Amino acid sequence: MSLTTVHTVADLRATVAAWRAEGLRVALVPTMGALHNGHISLTKLAREHADRVIVSIFVNPTQFGPTEDFGAYPRTLPDDQKRLDAGGVELCFAPSVDEMYPDGFATNVSVDDAMTTVLCGAARPGHFDGVAQIVTKLLLQALPDCAIFGQKDYQQLMVIRRFSKDLNIPVEIIGAKILREEDGLAMSSRNRYLSPEERAIAPTLNRVLAEITTKASSGAELGPLLAKGRQDILTAGFNPIDYLEVRDAQTLEQVDETVTKPARIFVAAHLGKARLIDNHAITPIDIAG
Repeated sequence: MSLTTVHTVADLRATVAAWRAEGLRVALVPTMGALHNGHISLTKLAREHADRVIVSIFVNPTQFGPTEDFGAYPRTLPDDQKRLDAGGVELCFAPSVDEMYPDGFATNVSVDDAMTTVLCGAARPGHFDGVAQIVTKLLLQALPDCAIFGQKDYQQLMVIRRFSKDLNIPVEIIGAKILREEDGLAMSSRNRYLSPEERAIAPTLNRVLAEITTKASSGAELGPLLAKGRQDILTAGFNPIDYLEVRDAQTLEQVDETVTKPARIFVAAHLGKARLIDNHAITPIDIAG
């Protein structure tokens, strides 16, 4: 089955209704386009959970701040469609801004929780309101059996799980592991912003996180580890660093001393025109066995 692209909610729902009539399971992979192998890995995971896969491509204006890169964000729909077709995806949903936010649109979705005010929530005020708004719309428009989100945006994944549960949205939210380049850099559409020199520097983030993860898993104190990590990132050429923090894997509460239960280390740092994020899971050795 070749890829079909639709641009309206009505056509999306008609397609899903036809699949439902055949008793088929449906998965949704929400994206902003500029697809790379990390996105394709999400579609492969979606295929493990469903008979039909939808990939949405929509650069959502409500999750960008006034000084962020909404206008410059790469829009590569023809290339994206080729990738999806080659990957066996059945449906691409590529709505316009007017389709998603028609005249008179007046509803916001906000998660009033501490996890939306830390990390990217602190560095990008209002960002998660925009995420909650668009993901809620996509889930209700498609009503898939499951939706796949990458763990590179781990905070986003936790926020989506929270409001999906709170709003009783009947969709299973599945997190997918981070896909990395051979040198360890987490795959991201924003990697396109990097110059060749910056691209050579970028894997520093993964190396710093890996070093801290190893030592923190063994019970090392976080203060000195994070201080050295920040210095290593700055020395490599990143500036500024929005955050380098260890937080509880479930609540995102900050961990200040040592890791005694599952946690994650998060980083966001600027390199040239790119703002890069990454994270690693930290499992204490006494838990990991």
